Amino acid sequence: MSMFRNPFDPETKLHSAGCTCHSCTATGAKDDTPDSREGLIDRVVESALVREVFGHHDESRRNFLRLAGGGTLAAAIASVLPLDAVKAAVKESGGPLEKKDLKVGFIPITCATPIIMAAPMGFYAKHGLNVEVIKTAGWAVIRDKTLNKEYDAAHMLSPMPLAITMGVGSAAQPYYMPAVENINGQAITLAMKHKDKRDPKQWKGFKFAVPFDYSMHNFLLRYYVAEAGLDPDKDIQIRAVPPPEMVANLRADNIDGFLGPDPFNQRAVYEGVGFIHILTKELWDGHPCCAFAASEEFAKTQPNTFAALFKSIVDATHYAAKPENRAAIAKAIAPKNYLNQPEEVVAAVLTGRYDDGLGNKKNVPNRIDFNPFPWHSMGVWILTQMKRWGYIKGDVNYKQIAEQVYRAADCGKIMKELGYTPPKTTYAKYTIMGKAFDPAKPEVYVKSFKIKRA
Repeated sequence: MSMFRNPFDPETKLHSAGCTCHSCTATGAKDDTPDSREGLIDRVVESALVREVFGHHDESRRNFLRLAGGGTLAAAIASVLPLDAVKAAVKESGGPLEKKDLKVGFIPITCATPIIMAAPMGFYAKHGLNVEVIKTAGWAVIRDKTLNKEYDAAHMLSPMPLAITMGVGSAAQPYYMPAVENINGQAITLAMKHKDKRDPKQWKGFKFAVPFDYSMHNFLLRYYVAEAGLDPDKDIQIRAVPPPEMVANLRADNIDGFLGPDPFNQRAVYEGVGFIHILTKELWDGHPCCAFAASEEFAKTQPNTFAALFKSIVDATHYAAKPENRAAIAKAIAPKNYLNQPEEVVAAVLTGRYDDGLGNKKNVPNRIDFNPFPWHSMGVWILTQMKRWGYIKGDVNYKQIAEQVYRAADCGKIMKELGYTPPKTTYAKYTIMGKAFDPAKPEVYVKSFKIKRA
C-alpha cells in the first residue's frame, strides 16, 4: 500500500481549521476551502513520513510530538530527507484520476479548435484521459447537457458560464471557466446583395443572426451598430441561429447577415453567398470568444480528473497558438466527425490567408488566435454588456462574479507547469472601437453609453 493518501479521500483524517500543529500554522490553509489543496498535501506527506518513522506506535508518536513539537519533528525529518522535494513530487503527480473516460461537447466551429484537436492529436491521451468529443447542435443543448451531467465538460461561449452561474437564461448553478479557447475568430458577414452597404448606418431594418444571446457575437454586434447610432433592439432584428445553419439562412434570404464564428464566415465566401464585412479583431483585437467550461461540482468532486482535462486543454491551446502548427491542425479537425468542412476553408481561417468575397486576398495571421488565460477584466466587460442590454438588472458585483467564474489563478498555475509564463495580473484595460474600458469602473462604463437598456 502506498504511504501517501489522497487528501481529498473522504476517509483521510484532516486537521481541523483551528489546528495549531506545524503544518497547519505553516501553510495557513483552512481544510474546508477549495484553495487549501497544497496545504492539505503538505500535511498528508508529513503525517505519512512520521508514521514511517514511528510505525504504528501511536503513543510513542504522541509523546514525541508533545515533547518536541510539530516544528521540531518536521525539521528533524527534513534534515535527513528532501521534504520539500517529496511534497513537490506528490503535488505534481496530482493523485490518481477519479475518472478517465469523459464526454466533452463541442459546437463544430474553429473556436473549438483546442478541444477538438486534443482528441486526434493526442493531448487528452498524453494526460491520461480517454475523451469522447461530441458534436452538438447548438449552445442551449450544450448548456443543458452539461447541467444534466450528460457531458462532463464542454466548449462554451465565454459569457455562458457567467450567465449559468447567475441563473440568467437557465437554473443557477456555479460554473468554472478555467480557460479561454480562442481570441478573435469572428466576423460580420453580409449577403452579396449588400456589398454596396458597407456603412452600418445603412442597416436599419436588417435581420442578423448570432449564435446565442449570451455570446460575444451578440454583444459585439450590438456594440458595433450602437456606435453607428442604431438601436439593436429597435432598428435591426437579431435572432439566435446555430452556426452550422447560418450560411443556409443567408442563401435563403432569411437574414441579411450574421456576426458568427468561423469557419462559417469563410464558408459563405466559399459558396459565393456572402462577403466578410469586417473581422471582429478590428473592433477589439484580442477579444475572447469561446472557452472550456465545467460545473464547479465536477471540478471539486473529481479534482484530479478536472486538473488533467484542464491541463490537456491549455496544452493544446498553446500548441494551436503556433502558426507553424495551423496547417496540420486544419487537416485534423476538418473531417466529418469534427467540423465537416473543406480543409481549404478551415486552413484559410487558421492561417489567416483568405479571400474576403469581394475579390480581395487577405493575409491576417491572427484572424483567429489562441490564448488560454481567462482575464478577469474580460469577465467584467462581458457583465457590463449584459447589464447594458438588460440581460441582468440591479446591482452587479462585477469583480466578485468574474473572479468566481474565470479561474485565472488556476490557469496561471497550469501554464507554469507546462513551461509557459502567465500574465502577472488578471486585470487589463482595453480599447474597444476607440472607447477606453477600465475594469475598475464598470458602472461608469455602462452609464457612458447613449444607447442602452440599463
